[in-house]
Amino acid sequence: MLLFVNDLTVMDFSYLCEKRGIVGESWIVDVVLDGDLNDESMVLDFGLVKKQLKRLIDEHIDHKLLVPLENPITAAKHVDGNVLIDFDRADNKSIHFNCPEEAYAFLYSESINMESVAEYLRIIIKNELPVNVQGLQIDLREEVIETPYYHYSHGLKKHDGNCQRIAHGHRSKIIIEQDGERSQSLESYWSQRWQDIYIGTEEDILGSNSLSLSEKAKQLGDDKHIGFGYVADQGVFEMLMPRSECEVISTDSTVECLAQFIAEQLKQEKPDSRFKIFAFEGVGKGAIAYS
Repeated sequence: MLLFVNDLTVMDFSYLCEKRGIVGESWIVDVVLDGDLNDESMVLDFGLVKKQLKRLIDEHIDHKLLVPLENPITAAKHVDGNVLIDFDRADNKSIHFNCPEEAYAFLYSESINMESVAEYLRIIIKNELPVNVQGLQIDLREEVIETPYYHYSHGLKKHDGNCQRIAHGHRSKIIIEQDGERSQSLESYWSQRWQDIYIGTEEDILGSNSLSLSEKAKQLGDDKHIGFGYVADQGVFEMLMPRSECEVISTDSTVECLAQFIAEQLKQEKPDSRFKIFAFEGVGKGAIAYS
């Protein structure tokens, strides 16, 4: 007997990509369970499916940085309870981290994609299912967005949950109204400006010499790289990444602040216009700002 649950949850996370750098994603999760009926004449109670599977997905993927351990440019080293990551991309675009282990999800694959993530989750979840469930299928998909969108990553040190991890992200659409009319040109501009971007907070900037990164990272200067670091409840979070793939703002990088940042930028450029910004944080949620 097959039991299916569509739209089980949405995973918001970032991953390391050799070509694109730090990529923010939001994937919708559908599952199919294959098993015998239990004493309740069910494969598994829907309430348990939603609660248990969502907990496992939140614990192992959501708001983490996914690292492809079998990619030859990836190096990981445990130091004093943290894990140092070197992701040695070409053209002086290497990325480096020093974070608690819980900030990462380590996948034994060369690249992060829907197939590798689904298999990673399938192995984790299968071990937690009752014996009457023999099969588990996990299908991941993107939200269908027919208007401009962007992929962004960020960290929120003031958040009391898993958002405080320094590199997690979202795939988000944006809606911009100028003087009461939808502006596709402005939406396209911001989707291109923030495509595969890391949005950092000015007060979190640290010089490369101030970061406790690998020896390879310490050899990089601040000319083409920029460092961020902070201490949160979950520990010390540090990263060094290419300046060309980062936008620095003066506020926190919550979706409320991002919506307001866009609104204020547009108002400076077009002071005689009125703007309404819908900034999404992944699927189906976000903030609205006016200027």
